[in-house]
Amino acid sequence: MTIEIKKTAEETTIELAGRLDTTTAPDLDKIINEDIADAENLVFDFKQLVYISSAGLRVLLGAQKKMQKLGSMKVTNVCTEIMDVFEMTGFSDILTIE
Repeated sequence: MTIEIKKTAEETTIELAGRLDTTTAPDLDKIINEDIADAENLVFDFKQLVYISSAGLRVLLGAQKKMQKLGSMKVTNVCTEIMDVFEMTGFSDILTIE
């Protein structure tokens, strides 16, 4: 998986490509907790993400809880397969998905 961070004055965008799974989820968790700890508006761009595991869902849930205290979070460009996972797990009710 590749992770690209783009910051503007208004928001921080994390673009993910590849697979967010047990192997790669710790990398994303570290970025969320260390590298962008000051973000007020966080956007995950899933345009190039093709797979998410329970480990990836756990990281997203942690980010959502953190951002509820600091600002806002949304997920954009979700493919059908990942949207199916969000719907089956109830994440579609927890996350703001555009």
